[in-house]
Amino acid sequence: MEEIKNSIDDYIDYYNNYRCQWNLKKLTPVKYRNQLLAV
Repeated sequence: MEEIKNSIDDYIDYYNNYRCQWNLKKLTPVKYRNQLLAV
């Protein structure tokens, strides 16, 4: 069960920090949020 949790955590980290989103101007969710907060 711990292995499944770790796999899910790894994917969430990948999705939020490394996977570019087309609907977020090709930025990762974290970069997009930081860009909005910098304005």
